[in-house]
Order: sequence, then C-alpha cells, then structure tokens
Amino acid sequence: MLALAPLPAAAQSEGAEPRVGPVTGFPIPRYVSIRASEGNARRGPSRSHRIDWVFTRRHMPVMIVAEHGHWRRVVDRDGAGGWMHYSLLSGERSAIVETDMLALYARPDTGTAIRAYAELGVTGRLRECQPDWCLMEVGGYRGWVDASALWGVEQGEVFD
Repeated sequence: MLALAPLPAAAQSEGAEPRVGPVTGFPIPRYVSIRASEGNARRGPSRSHRIDWVFTRRHMPVMIVAEHGHWRRVVDRDGAGGWMHYSLLSGERSAIVETDMLALYARPDTGTAIRAYAELGVTGRLRECQPDWCLMEVGGYRGWVDASALWGVEQGEVFD
C-alpha cells in the first residue's frame, strides 16, 4: 500500500491566493465522499497504474489533494489513498466522528435537546455547516454537532 500524506489545510500564507485545482478550479485541498461502493485508488492518474488501495465504504469522506485530467489524488483520514477516477467521487459531503459519544443537538446550541449520540468512527452525511456547527445525519437521526469533532470539514467552513 502506498500511503500519501494529506496536505495541510492552511498550506498558503496569510493573504496569498488560495490554491485551486488546474482542472476544476475548485480549492485544493477539499473534501468529497466516495460515490461507489468500491473504488480503486491507483499509484498514478490512469487505469494502467497499479491499484494500491481499494475503498469499500460508500459515502466515506476523503480529501482531494491533487488533480490531473479526469483523476483526483485522494487521501483518507489515515493518509491512505491514491489516484481515483472522478466518477467514483461525489460532492456530497460526509464526515467521520472523531469523539466518542458525540451529541447530536436539536439546534446549533449546547443548551438544546440532545437527539442522539454518535460513536467514535461513525460516518454520517453533512447537510449544512456553520463556522462551529454541522448538521449531520447518522443512523436515521439528524442533529447539530460540534464541527471540531469531525474529520471531513475544515475548521470554520460554511456550506449549505
């Protein structure tokens, strides 16, 4: 297996132009998820390159760290990965819970009711993120979680 180290999120100096992919124009690095139930990560950006890793969890978050044509170099939270064809990836966001028994709140406020708890290592879909909170769906439950307890979202990231 070829292990690839993820690039740091703050790879640019303050005030510098953000790094973008030469193919898509989207930020690099960025998070996406695995679309397919099985996807090969290869040593290089073509089908002729050797398969180094096989992702077998649909909706698992990965970080895109490079682009080349129809190929994206991805890494998971452990640094494993390789080059994957873009058709195996989805812009639908997901994240992995990094804290055991993470509370899912009714609203983005710790004073509101807790709807459920998510165990360490659970993967859930992200529906929306505010600077410190993300709306996450896990095991049929939906609630707001502390964004800093997730792998798959940048600190302070906002989307809906």
